[in-house]
Amino acid sequence: MAPALEDDEIDNNDYYSLLNVRREATQEELKGSYRRLCMLYHPDKHRDPELKRQAEQLFNLVHQAYEVLSDPQLRAIYDIYGKRGLDVEGWEVVERKRTPVEIREEFERLQREREERRLQQRTNPKGMISVGVDATDLFDRYEEDYKVLPGGGFPHVEINKMHISQSIEAPLTTTDTAVLSGSLSTHNGNGGGNINLALRRVTSAKGWGEVEFGAGDSHGPLLGMKIFRNLTARCFVTAQCGLQFSSRGVRPGCTTVLARHLDKNTMGYLQWRWGTQSSMNTSIVRDTKTSHFTFAMQLGIPHSFMMMSYQYKFQDDEQTKVKGSIKSGFFGTVVEYGAERKISRHSVLGATVSVGVPQGVSLKIKLNRASQTYFFPIHLTDQLLPSAVFYATVGPLIFYLAIQRLIIRPYVRAQQEQDLEKHRESSASDIARKKQEAESAVLLMQESVRRIIETEESRMGLIILNAWYGKFVTDNSRRHERAKVIDVSVPLQCLVKDSKLILTEATKTGLPGFYDPCVGEEKSLKVLYQFRGVMHQVLSPDGEALRIPKQSHRIDADT
Repeated sequence: MAPALEDDEIDNNDYYSLLNVRREATQEELKGSYRRLCMLYHPDKHRDPELKRQAEQLFNLVHQAYEVLSDPQLRAIYDIYGKRGLDVEGWEVVERKRTPVEIREEFERLQREREERRLQQRTNPKGMISVGVDATDLFDRYEEDYKVLPGGGFPHVEINKMHISQSIEAPLTTTDTAVLSGSLSTHNGNGGGNINLALRRVTSAKGWGEVEFGAGDSHGPLLGMKIFRNLTARCFVTAQCGLQFSSRGVRPGCTTVLARHLDKNTMGYLQWRWGTQSSMNTSIVRDTKTSHFTFAMQLGIPHSFMMMSYQYKFQDDEQTKVKGSIKSGFFGTVVEYGAERKISRHSVLGATVSVGVPQGVSLKIKLNRASQTYFFPIHLTDQLLPSAVFYATVGPLIFYLAIQRLIIRPYVRAQQEQDLEKHRESSASDIARKKQEAESAVLLMQESVRRIIETEESRMGLIILNAWYGKFVTDNSRRHERAKVIDVSVPLQCLVKDSKLILTEATKTGLPGFYDPCVGEEKSLKVLYQFRGVMHQVLSPDGEALRIPKQSHRIDADT
């Protein structure tokens, strides 16, 4: 995907809408539409000084649109990046007659140069907070134990462990990066922490190397090194070695991973680990647009296991995913299932139920907020109790639906309204200018529309009786909202040719005589027209192509 030029939304359809042509329009189609609009807006056709000035502005706007779309290189830039792409510095040195792919590559090069200038101002903070909860008293308890205790009817739930970690990246040069990270952990009253500093250098397009220094109160100083290298276009290797210094001596360790693309969506991994916990692991990971599958096997000390997991991705706005996995080895067997869903623009909420022998039943809740992760593993019971599995499954679902309805949806709705209001305020001056241009265009169209109507009436052709563009309120539950529409009867009649009106598949705000009456809201075009003496009506969503007249638009006499 092409990188965005700025945070502002880019409208790629403006020039096409202005000329009312398809995005695939040929040079002949562009030229025909351009000539027609030039005849309509030519300044020499108007004697009134004010109309002449308005016609000159619209004539220049049409000419600018035609200049861009008739030039293959400028059109390719505009199609990919919009009008802002034409303003990026550096295009003047690009060789002309390049293909769209070459233009995209050149633009990305210019973007990289700009990113390098901003390099010193960037960091990449990442963090995680994990809070472990022991709730086994909810299910594993003896009722008689509570009869002798004060307030004995309430089970005891406690936090038994916590982990906090944070890291930031500091670019030093275009090839060197420093990474500072630290963590704190506590479990049943005992805790510790460590701090690490890593220096990473990109040695070439095929690889990078990293040196790590660390210190902590639980494991002592650490010295490590990591190397990444692309062996071929489909294969890479990483190697990591380290020395851990402690009161018991020096503990060396080494990990090597060899990975290969088996096909477009599948990766194969081989991992060797040598040290206090030596093992060999092999896995296959297949990731597609709709699913994610993993199969792994490990032989090692102290654990050997086999694991298989599957995740299905729904193609909805919330990016919902459901997943399940089974893992079996010397430690026992664990079955997990769960789901995750996007609850706001930067937040993803997930819940997983873990059922295992001899681990028992646990509920794991995770919230990803931008680059921060909040993890809450809740241990419910050490036994396989159906009641624990039931409440671990149904409880989070009910809780999520309640939070979604009472908190998340109202918050998101309020945030969207706030963003929409800010967008309206920032674009108020531009909308006022567009409105003035549209009103000027309607004045300039009057004479042409009068001639078109006379011609169409003489042949019992297409007459636009009324046309409105904007937000229509058709839902009874939204009757309190006010419709926001503008009259576009004259602009549409001006586009009628040979008793036909054809609008391309693009937003209508760019058409001559149109402007946006409700910024950021869904819009439609409603047309009441007469053809061969019969009334017709159509309501067309903004952005969809429209062709009239049509038999399906006909209004029955009984209506």
